[in-house]
Amino acid sequence: MKVWKESQLAQLSYAQKMETAYEISLNLVKNLGFNFCAFSITSQTRGIHRHTINLNNYPIEWNTKYEQEHFSEVDPILAHCNHSELPILWQEEVFSKTPILWQAQKQQGLRYGWSQSVHDQNGLCSMLSLARSHCPVTTHDLYKNLGYALFISRHLHGLVAKDLPAPSKPGTVHLSSREVEVLKYSADGKTAGEIAIILSLSESTVQFHIRGAIHKFGANNKMSAVIKAARAGII
Repeated sequence: MKVWKESQLAQLSYAQKMETAYEISLNLVKNLGFNFCAFSITSQTRGIHRHTINLNNYPIEWNTKYEQEHFSEVDPILAHCNHSELPILWQEEVFSKTPILWQAQKQQGLRYGWSQSVHDQNGLCSMLSLARSHCPVTTHDLYKNLGYALFISRHLHGLVAKDLPAPSKPGTVHLSSREVEVLKYSADGKTAGEIAIILSLSESTVQFHIRGAIHKFGANNKMSAVIKAARAGII
């Protein structure tokens, strides 16, 4: 690794302010051969307000057009990154259903690039994009620079994450001993009638406990309650 890469990566790792970290990232990206760098992050976690950050050095005209034309609603790159952490190259076939967006983007110099995302358990989704006006991005280019881009995206993502309040945890579900028993037997595939025989209860009593467990978990049916109980470590 060249000295400048080591130096800029070290600077980035020590940067604790978003603005500073982005400026360092922008310089690193330019040294990697890209004109543009964009970073955005959105949180829609229950219990906290929607939180969005969007930093880029794209042409002002492009940012304005992107917003006015509501391109975010049809952007295939954004759609991909919202659901996958795999990097995606900006290629014509990716924009096959949105040719207007593809042409408008290229006219602003955003011709070649790729995007990748970071998702975390707290509901944050971030996207880093590297782009340039000339020279297509090959698969070799992508993997040669992927490590640097991943370091940048994870550091920027982490800076935002640490300043957000922790998401509220769902309340613990308290089941009675009978409710736990009937869910355990239900998980084994036993019917209400079979459970009634095993526990020496009436079938209606078993059904009563099943309905109680379903209600406490906010589940739609018995099997949904069983799955939630298993995930909570109750059974």
